This record gives sequence, C-alpha cells and structure tokens, in this order.
Amino acid sequence: MPHLLHIDSSIRGEQSVSRRLTARAAAAWRAAHPDGTVTHRDLGRDPLPHLDEAGGLARIVPVDQHTPEQRASWELTERLVAEVKRADTVLLGLPLYNYGAPSSVKTWVDHLIAPGIAYDPETGAGLLGDREFIVLTSRGGGYGAGTPREGWDHAEPWLPHGISQTGMEPRFITAELTLAPVVPAMAELIPLHEESLAAAERAIDELWVPARVG
Repeated sequence: MPHLLHIDSSIRGEQSVSRRLTARAAAAWRAAHPDGTVTHRDLGRDPLPHLDEAGGLARIVPVDQHTPEQRASWELTERLVAEVKRADTVLLGLPLYNYGAPSSVKTWVDHLIAPGIAYDPETGAGLLGDREFIVLTSRGGGYGAGTPREGWDHAEPWLPHGISQTGMEPRFITAELTLAPVVPAMAELIPLHEESLAAAERAIDELWVPARVG
C-alpha cells in the first residue's frame, strides 16, 4: 500500500503559501493513489527538540552507553527515520526564513543523520534513497539569476547537501515573490508572483499524472 509522509514547517498558518502548495500536492497524491495512506508531521506547530548537550551526542555514542537523555533523543530519531522509511513519497514544505531554512527543518534533518539506520557508517551509503522526495519551496522575494539578491536563498542549495548522507535527493518546486500581494512596495511584482505561483501549481498537478504513450 503506497504511503505519503507530508511535512509542513511554516509558522504562518492559513497565510502560508508553502502549506497551500503541500496541501495541493497531498490532494494530488491521494487522487493518484486512492488506496494510499498519509502521515502528516507539522514542524511549524509541533517542532522537534534541537540536538543539545544533554542528548545530541546519541548519534555518536554506542547505544549501550546512552544516558537517559541520549536514549530519549535516539528513540525520537528512530521514530523519525521510521516515518521516512515507511513512505514511498516524502513531501516537504520549505518556506524561506531570513534567507535560510526554518530551524525546525534543520532540526528534522539533524535527527535523520543517524548511522546504522539512515546511512551505513562503514560505507557511507545512504539507506533512505529509494523514495521520492518532493520539496515545495516558497520565497517572499525574488532570488533568481540577475536579481539584486541572487544567491541569497540559502535554503534550497543547503537541503541537498544537508540530507545527502541519507541518500535522499530532493526535487524542488518553487513559488516566489509571495510577499508581493501584502507588501505595498512590491505591488508592481504581483503579476510575476502570480505567474510563479501558477507555474508551481501546474508542476504539482503534473507530479503523479501517468505518462502519455504514443
């Protein structure tokens, strides 16, 4: 039975563009997999604990030497990795906050970098690569080639590197200039925002459409 892991991370609630996109993608996935099941994890509303001094070293300390805090941290990592392993498709909403990924997403990735369950510590081979990983990004401004802030988006370039040890390879679909409708100084960019959003929605709608033959 196919399974989707749907992850949101925006803190903007109903105003969130990334949540709008992940909801659209989850609906498209369900339509294409009517017998499928879905797990939803909301990092924006229920963030994971950051790796800290008390428990964070659990990933490099032998399990039989774990302190109680390390044991609790490792058990959470095991649950998060198991969520990914169960999924045929992982769907992540990734808004851009202060030119980087939300700290909640960074924490999720930190938990996934776990030897023995997410990657082979002897060979370095990732153990989570046999699944689809769709990342729906939203950016308040424009950061493409030739724009004044080209290269200021540090979320999309980071994620493939951050997650690389697991073997997962993200496919990005992006909507940008999302602040244009609400920031008066960006009003002239609303048509470009609408064009970007429409393109992202079309890309989502085509994700699980059967390929045409002939």
